[in-house]
Amino acid sequence: MVAIPSPGPLKALVPRFRRGNLDDRDPDAMRETLPGLWLLVSLWFRPDVRGLHHLPAEGAALIVGNHTGGLQSPEVFISQLAISSYFGVERPFYQLAHRMVLNSPLSRQLRRFGTVEADPGNAEMALRSGALLQVFPGGDYEVFRPTRESATVGFNRRKGFIRLALEHDVPIVPQVTIGGQETALFLSRGEGLAKLLGLDKTMRLKVLPIMVGVPFGLLPPFFPFIPLPSKIVIQYLPPIDLRATYGDDPDLDEIYDDIVGRMQDVLTHLQRERRIPVIG
Repeated sequence: MVAIPSPGPLKALVPRFRRGNLDDRDPDAMRETLPGLWLLVSLWFRPDVRGLHHLPAEGAALIVGNHTGGLQSPEVFISQLAISSYFGVERPFYQLAHRMVLNSPLSRQLRRFGTVEADPGNAEMALRSGALLQVFPGGDYEVFRPTRESATVGFNRRKGFIRLALEHDVPIVPQVTIGGQETALFLSRGEGLAKLLGLDKTMRLKVLPIMVGVPFGLLPPFFPFIPLPSKIVIQYLPPIDLRATYGDDPDLDEIYDDIVGRMQDVLTHLQRERRIPVIG
C-alpha cells in the first residue's frame, strides 16, 4: 500500500501567492540586459521567430501559446526577448506563469520582464492597461507532455483564455512553438501519481513528470536540468477578433476547436520542416 502524505506537511511546501504588480516590470533593466540575454539565447537555442508583425503595435491583445520544455520553457524567454526587441521595451508586455515559477530563483529576472502569477486578477490588470498578455492554456499538462507528442497542441479542453478575450474584447494572437520537447526526454506526465499524492489540491499541480535530462539522467519531478540546445522555432499567427469571426454570442467549443485546429496545422507543418531532432 502506498502511504499518502497528510495535508499538514504538504502545506509547508505550497508556494505562496505573489500578487501581481505591473510596476515590477522594469524597462530600464530590460534595456540593459536584453542584448546580452538575446545573445546567450541565440547561441544556445538558435531561435527562429516568425510573424512578429502579426502582433498589434498598440492596445491590448492576448497571445495564446502552446507550452514546451518543462521547467525551462525556452519559448517563454525567447518570446520575452523577441517581442521586447521588436517593439522596444516601452511596449507593455506581460506573461502569466505558475506560482512555482514565481517562487523560483529566476523570479526576480522574470518579474523585471513582466511575468506575473497566472491569476484572473493579474490578467485583468494587464489587459486593462493596454498591454500584450501571453498565456499558455495547457500549463503543466502540456509543458510536461511526452516527447513523442512534441507536435501536438495539448490545451486539454481548457477554455479560460477564450472567456478572457471575450470579456475584455481583445484579439487573440496564436503563438506556435516547436523544439522545447527535445531539450530533454519527457517520458510521462505522471498525472495519476500527482492525483494520488493530492498535489492537484495542495500545490495546483496536475502532473508529477518523469523525464531524463542532462546531467543527471532520470530526474526527480521538477528537478532542474540543463536543456539540450534544441533549435526553437516560434510562429505567430494573424490576430483573431472573436466576435467579428464567430458572432456576438459565440460558442466556446467552436472557438476552441478552430483556434487549436489552426495552431495544430502550423505545428504539424513546423514538425515536417524539422530534419533532425535537436538540430532542427
